[in-house]
Amino acid sequence: MEAALFPPVPETADAVLDGLDPEQRAVATALHGPVCVLAGAGTGKTRAITHRIAYGVRAGILQPGSVLAVTFTARAAGEMRGRLRQLGAGGVQARTFHSAALRQLQYFWPRAVGGRLPRLVERKVQLVSEAATRLRLRLDRSELRDLTGEIEWAKVTQTVPEDYPAAAVRAGREAPRDPAEIAAVYTGYEQLKRERDVIDFEDVLLLTVGVLEERLDVAEQVRSQYRHFVVDEYQDVSPLQQRLLDLWLGGRDTLCVVGDASQTIYSFTGATPDYLLDFRLRHPDATVVKLVRDYRSTPQVVHLANGLLAQAAGKAAAHRLDLVSQRPAGPEPSFTEYTDEPAEAEGTARRVRALIDRGTRPSEIAVLFRINAQSELYEQALADAGVPYQLRGAERFFERAEVREAGLLLRGAARAGGGAVPGQEEVALPAQVRAVLGTRGWTPRPPAGSGATRDRWESLAALVRLAEELAAARPAATLAELVAELDERAAAQHAPTVEGVTLASLHAAKGLEWDAVFLVGLAEGTMPITYARTPEQVEEERRLLYVGVTRARSHLTLSWALSRSPGGRGGRQPSRFLTGLRHGGPAPRTAGSGGGGISWGAADRSTGSTGARTERTPPRRRGPAHCRVCGRALSDAGEIKLMRCEDCPAQLDEGLYERLLGWRAAQAKHLGQPAYCVFTDKTLLAIAENAPENEADLIRVAGVPARKMQRFGADVLALCSGAEWPAPPEEAAGGADSGKTIGRKVSESPGK
Repeated sequence: MEAALFPPVPETADAVLDGLDPEQRAVATALHGPVCVLAGAGTGKTRAITHRIAYGVRAGILQPGSVLAVTFTARAAGEMRGRLRQLGAGGVQARTFHSAALRQLQYFWPRAVGGRLPRLVERKVQLVSEAATRLRLRLDRSELRDLTGEIEWAKVTQTVPEDYPAAAVRAGREAPRDPAEIAAVYTGYEQLKRERDVIDFEDVLLLTVGVLEERLDVAEQVRSQYRHFVVDEYQDVSPLQQRLLDLWLGGRDTLCVVGDASQTIYSFTGATPDYLLDFRLRHPDATVVKLVRDYRSTPQVVHLANGLLAQAAGKAAAHRLDLVSQRPAGPEPSFTEYTDEPAEAEGTARRVRALIDRGTRPSEIAVLFRINAQSELYEQALADAGVPYQLRGAERFFERAEVREAGLLLRGAARAGGGAVPGQEEVALPAQVRAVLGTRGWTPRPPAGSGATRDRWESLAALVRLAEELAAARPAATLAELVAELDERAAAQHAPTVEGVTLASLHAAKGLEWDAVFLVGLAEGTMPITYARTPEQVEEERRLLYVGVTRARSHLTLSWALSRSPGGRGGRQPSRFLTGLRHGGPAPRTAGSGGGGISWGAADRSTGSTGARTERTPPRRRGPAHCRVCGRALSDAGEIKLMRCEDCPAQLDEGLYERLLGWRAAQAKHLGQPAYCVFTDKTLLAIAENAPENEADLIRVAGVPARKMQRFGADVLALCSGAEWPAPPEEAAGGADSGKTIGRKVSESPGK
């Protein structure tokens, strides 16, 4: 392990080239003139450019202090510095654009401007809020975030406040407010900064550009130090960053850029692949090297990724790279259609659980979705399946500010007797919830555009849908019952996990990889997202899906649902991006529900080809569940688990329930997992109500799959027979009866 973490430094310059493939070697040895590296996903681009720098340094062609390597995240810059040290090229500067510019600005400011550099404001939202207040505009937190994003976009595209409205129209941006209002807030924001002598991150680049343009002596000093430049993720540069890079170069061509236009997914922030795509036009004598050997993904995953881009249009598509996998064959990607979104989440959780049971570590599995609001269903489904998870790039659903605020408002309305509507004595639950959440930004139609306002609306819309589903199952449901349901769902997410399945948006997944990836929610309106209207926006959605596909090393599952809720009309269509990729052609409609789906994707092993034959897994058919008390058909997942209506009388053995809770707490502590990973509250309640006498009775309880039956069945049946909760395994170890359930009959306990 130590040798892998700390490899020996290559003894010679030529040894630096050992282990590189022919294309990577071509990059490493191209040390003169402009160089453009077109590097596909998983092709070892960081390896190629770090070896290029190290080879140049070790060969005496490059001086370490004369090289500036620029990337887009501090993490990537740190990784690059670490690799260079391991290759014997310490002393090379690897920084983000902002970090490199800030260092230069701090050094030259006293000489070029005089005095001290203004203080850097890390979060500009407060100043934006003050600027809006001066204009008597009332903005909630999500609107402030969206408006702040528009100001950031304007600055990186070098758009001054008075030009913002016209520039936003030209760029096809969905402005979160009237463009004239945004321009006014932008103007006020800049005024506040001047009054308080502060600058923001975009100013760091703008001021550095200004100093280099106005002070030739400063520009010459910077150029005399940095003579060779390497820019990673070049498809993500903004006009402002390119302007700064040009000033650093000063007309020289000692530049190496690395990128992939097919992974441009941040154009909404001002990033553009044009500089990468037009590199040969600006530098006709450039050396161009293509890295297409994919060392990350299996041939099956690569084949799907290539097929996805083969249907793309536009300028970036004309420069797409056909990847060639260097890995052994793996399983075929799976395409699965579900009846509704809860069924999709449950089916995904079962597949995740199966992978873990077969030996895949949870941290090597990811569930990726288009927007953060989709996470809640998967959080709940994974919790019910006993799978630990962690959210990346998003707060847990019930920890989001708008969800917490909505919960408080709904709780207050419930205590007040419900959300009354003037002139009506009784109001259905969904109408009450809509009335309450309407005061905090929910509207019948989603807001235009993307960003924080849209994410906030999606979170509130998820609560409205939950109320609708509860009312459909129990027409007389009250706000108090909805609040209780929200509390129960939130309780399953309290304990943090370290080793867990990653839940992330596709944007947050950029730069990461996993053994198994589940791409969920791939229906029209979500992928591509409904507000992607122009051809350019639709193509960026395709590239976003491509990024998701290329995160997978071996296992890849793509899924969609025909309706949002159980019992829905089922009129949704799978994403247009999947056309021609699914084996066997258009998907037939799925019969049944409750997690059943139809899958495509097995290879024809007789020919060794991918997609030569379609295998369809029939949906798991499950008969309708009925209340064991009144006989009514059940649709709510919690009621199905209990096998009764929520308001029907229950024969609960309270003593058994308390023993089960104590036993679960001990097991969770011993396993180092949240309590819900042993059994959820609803499952324990169902066990306490049914009091199973044998394994056949216990396994009929929803939430007790075979694997949990094998692991916990003996303990649970002992508790049901009257035993106290048994000690955890380490407490029982070593005793004569260590292989048996440990506990005393309640009747034998002291004081009885």
